[in-house]
Amino acid sequence: MNKASSSELAINAKQLSRSFGELNAIDQLNLHVEKNTIYGFLGPNGCGKTTAIRMFTGLLKPSSGEVEVLGLQLPKDAEKLRHRMGYMTQKFSLYNNLTVKENLQFVAKIYGIAGKAQTSRIAELLSVYGLTQKQSQMAGSMSGGQRQRLALAAATLHKPEILFLDEPTSAVDPENRRDFWEKLFDLCDQGTSILVSTHYMDEAERCHKLAILEDGIKRADDAPAKLMANMAASVIEIKATGLRTLKTQLMQLPEIISAAQLGSSLRVLVKDTLDSPLQYIQQQTNIPVEQLNIVRPSLEDVFITCTGDSRQ
Repeated sequence: MNKASSSELAINAKQLSRSFGELNAIDQLNLHVEKNTIYGFLGPNGCGKTTAIRMFTGLLKPSSGEVEVLGLQLPKDAEKLRHRMGYMTQKFSLYNNLTVKENLQFVAKIYGIAGKAQTSRIAELLSVYGLTQKQSQMAGSMSGGQRQRLALAAATLHKPEILFLDEPTSAVDPENRRDFWEKLFDLCDQGTSILVSTHYMDEAERCHKLAILEDGIKRADDAPAKLMANMAASVIEIKATGLRTLKTQLMQLPEIISAAQLGSSLRVLVKDTLDSPLQYIQQQTNIPVEQLNIVRPSLEDVFITCTGDSRQ
């Protein structure tokens, strides 16, 4: 696959590391995020997602390595980047004791947007994010989904070229999450580059490309479809009785990466070193072959195969 040139990259990180004492929060991260795309960081809490984002925004100095964002070297050019980026933190960071409109007016003043330009831009955002009828409501009394939309409106008020979102949907319901992602694709279509961290598999699958992080290390990096297509395992679905006993039996076998029950079936990941994974399971369990099926990998399957003990 051809690498994008540096001028086509929104983020270009080389051997980027950050340590806190003996803890390596980010360990020699190489990352190339193309402009006008939505790029995802997938991983559990504590894997380094927030630390990486804070280095990409210039808020945290790397222990070693290099990083450029929109062609600016960080942390040296952090002040220049500030007016070209938006940052939505994991925790709601606006003022609960101000109204929706007052919060947006405050952010506008920070970016030097005043007068008719401010009035027009705020009215536009209130409409886009469905907050026109809520503009006089105190932010602290809003629902999780409404606060999320307000935070996104504030982060994009100055029309940033790049937007950083740190687990932005962790406290909202599925309907609001889906609507939020539609707004992200609208922003991307308008030319905004977006990096979003998440621990939701369905959200990660929406990204154009993503990296899977574990203990500060990048374990995989590509388009979700390619990650699933190139996964180093086969996925077998078993429909049988006694699934709990069967799971215990399968997990004793060296070629089995994982086994998890989904309703009335067992989803089994088998190492790709086997020529015939169906035959292998049939021989080991005596389950009739008609109860075994090879199924499409999911992003969760990819995550399991490239993290934890499965990497051994």
